[in-house]
Amino acid sequence: MIEHFERPDGLGPVNGYSHGVAGTGRLLAVSGQLPVDGTGTLVGIDDGLAQARQVFANLTRALGAAGATASDLIRLTYFLTDLADLAAVRTARDEFLGVGPRPASSLVQVAGLVLPGARIEVDALAMLDG
Repeated sequence: MIEHFERPDGLGPVNGYSHGVAGTGRLLAVSGQLPVDGTGTLVGIDDGLAQARQVFANLTRALGAAGATASDLIRLTYFLTDLADLAAVRTARDEFLGVGPRPASSLVQVAGLVLPGARIEVDALAMLDG
């Protein structure tokens, strides 16, 4: 069971996330996903939206390996090299999450990522039933 606390009294407005999420079940930690295809090749050089979509596709695969889906997410952490990509990331995030409650999230701007040319990395926590 997952419970979302999107905007508790006294906290500011949100844009695609919940201020808090609680749950019971099996915790799944997903390592940071980079914008690479199945061969490890960087996707979408200089294209924030293409990179974000690839990251969320990879996240879908990682969740699926444990029998989880986007609806099981309780937290996402975003690492961006350029905050100008934020609108593209939000577009890809909304495509990935669909409608419904949003996981808690944090966004960090970084000087660089382990893969040269990568503009985004996302890690996640999910809560699975039982």
